[in-house]
Amino acid sequence: MQGAAVTATTGHRTSPRRVTIRDVANAAGVSVATVSKVMNGRDGIAAATSERVLGVVDELGYETSLIASSMRKRRTQVIGVLVAEFEPFSLQLLNGVSSALQQTAYDILAYAGSVSAGEHAGWERRSLSRLGGTLIDGAIIVTPTVTLDEISVPVVAIDPHTGPTGPAVVDTDNVGGARMATEHLISLGHRRIGHLRGRTDLLSAQQREQGYREALMAAGIPIDESLIVDGGYRAARATAAAGELLGRPDRPSAIFAANDVTALEAIRVAASRGLSVPIDLSVIGFDDLPAAGSGRPGLTTIRQPLLEMGTAAVHLLLAMLDGGASERIQMPAELIVRDTTQPPLFF
Repeated sequence: MQGAAVTATTGHRTSPRRVTIRDVANAAGVSVATVSKVMNGRDGIAAATSERVLGVVDELGYETSLIASSMRKRRTQVIGVLVAEFEPFSLQLLNGVSSALQQTAYDILAYAGSVSAGEHAGWERRSLSRLGGTLIDGAIIVTPTVTLDEISVPVVAIDPHTGPTGPAVVDTDNVGGARMATEHLISLGHRRIGHLRGRTDLLSAQQREQGYREALMAAGIPIDESLIVDGGYRAARATAAAGELLGRPDRPSAIFAANDVTALEAIRVAASRGLSVPIDLSVIGFDDLPAAGSGRPGLTTIRQPLLEMGTAAVHLLLAMLDGGASERIQMPAELIVRDTTQPPLFF
């Protein structure tokens, strides 16, 4: 089949222009509808016609040639990393994924599925529907908000919605880490310890609250339900929640925040009220994001090995693509003591 160069003429210069579906149809001698059916993998097109169309797609460099190639090879050599939005937690995981894939034949497609206006619930299913099987061979989904059933490609979930059921899972010992954080505050002499919990629909937040409760009960400290407020894993949500805790006449002497983002916001709110951290208030977070160690004061926190979690998710997904079984990998949590915790001024 002879090649078909597509050019656009402007004045005395001839320059390449973007190849269209009509160009493909003309070169292949078929209708635009036929090209569309071939590209979308629909039935009713003769094998010879499909092969001719896909050959033209590759020859002309049509923009959806990745889809055409995947239809022939059944592989795109692309791993999707699906996140709700690009925020510090997911970006750290993405760095781990990128590092792990550098010595492989796979590329990364990073996709934020919940940044547009409108309804965000179920963004994972919509994202997988758009990408799975044509643009990506498998997916690493960060903090899915729904149970993922009947998925079209192998999936590894990081920080899952409902625990180690359904897709393969990579997570951290959230219960143990939260218990460690609360025990650290108790060991310093704190007894009134507030908790800025995370998103209540996520298992990680539920487990961190569980660890907080377990540590208090083990120390014989009564649990004051009014000291547990919703931080939602977001600074905007934590502003009012931290203000609620710190505005009380019997305010807590310490706060365990379910992630670093809300811990740092609690410190900001404390400063706005004239409270010094850690003199007037001790604060501990969870994650150990870069901002935790770079700020002043440095944030005491529970470290999740985020880079290693991203790497583990890649290795697990590649094994699944080669026929391996799904599994759960749980990483250990580690206490990182910096400058935001000390004994209280009063007991």
